Amino acid sequence: MGSSTGKIFKVTNFGESHGVALGCVIENCPAGMELTEADIQPDLDRRKPGQSKITTQRKEEDQVKIVSGTFENKTIGSPITMLVYNGDQRGKDYTYFKDIYRPSHADYTYQQKYGFRSYVGGGRSSARATIGTVAAGSVAKKILSLKTSMKFAAYVSQVQNIKISESYQLPEIEKLQQACEKNMIRCPDQETAQRMIELIDQTSKEGDSVGGIITLVIENVPAGLGNPVYDRLDALLAYAMMAIPAVKGVEIGSGFSSAQFKGSEHNDIFFNDKGAIHTRTNRSGGIQGGISNGESIEMKIAFKPTATLSMEQPTVNEKGEEVMLKVRGRHDPCVLPRAVPIVEAAAALVMVDEYLLNKLADIRNI
Repeated sequence: MGSSTGKIFKVTNFGESHGVALGCVIENCPAGMELTEADIQPDLDRRKPGQSKITTQRKEEDQVKIVSGTFENKTIGSPITMLVYNGDQRGKDYTYFKDIYRPSHADYTYQQKYGFRSYVGGGRSSARATIGTVAAGSVAKKILSLKTSMKFAAYVSQVQNIKISESYQLPEIEKLQQACEKNMIRCPDQETAQRMIELIDQTSKEGDSVGGIITLVIENVPAGLGNPVYDRLDALLAYAMMAIPAVKGVEIGSGFSSAQFKGSEHNDIFFNDKGAIHTRTNRSGGIQGGISNGESIEMKIAFKPTATLSMEQPTVNEKGEEVMLKVRGRHDPCVLPRAVPIVEAAAALVMVDEYLLNKLADIRNI
């Protein structure tokens, strides 16, 4: 399985939805950095289930434990292992459809690839496996906060057909982060957030689900991160986002709308701002030629509606027989609120790896 990512800051993610524990191993984290569970827990708290009426009611504290790689609360250069133990598993909720392929789940594809699958909670295909991503992302963000001015903020900008108005002015990044945490959907526009929450709540009562869009902003990105061809920064960020369960599309900068422009309309014009080179617009989303240009990185990530529904649906079983399925258990009617910290973490893993790699790109950096 493809459970590892990164070239220097290498992260291996492990664990299953209803297994004993989940977590990650981080290799090549620089030594001497202060690191405790308190650095990791806030982001895991933002990701954990049972936060509100519009998330799954599975009750997991998701308390992280650092079991290797630190001494006296400092990193020592050896692999950092972090664990989160599962506590509220209900495997019996899955046994009655263990031979049935749930629509739009990985049941059928895993069975075809491996000849065997974990039907309890979906195993590795479960979004619960993102615990390792979020834990490692917290470490990545700490490194970047110590060595750069980079700041990450993801927020819910659209749920189904309800979206933030184009006239809405986003606040500064710190205020943006604070505004998102004022409501359970993590949308900075409080009026729009309430409409989103009402939609999700009503859809949940109907036994259905909704999808939407998360917007990511990374500010104060130094110019020069990323590489040509296969390791373009935009390609790496898109790869990281597409590794998140339920993600079906990624836009960077103007994205698909760029097809509507003429070149003269779309080009980001450079200008000299008191000795610093900037662009007057940011349709490139902060990346040109696969390399950061010093402007903010801006992305949109589209999430499909949650595949698990409590309404009855037709499907087939392992024998190919047509059956009706009504799934039991506790599931998110919309994954977006809990996906916000996952998006930030996935981006941070890419950015810290590229930051460390960039030290090797120029003799002046060594």
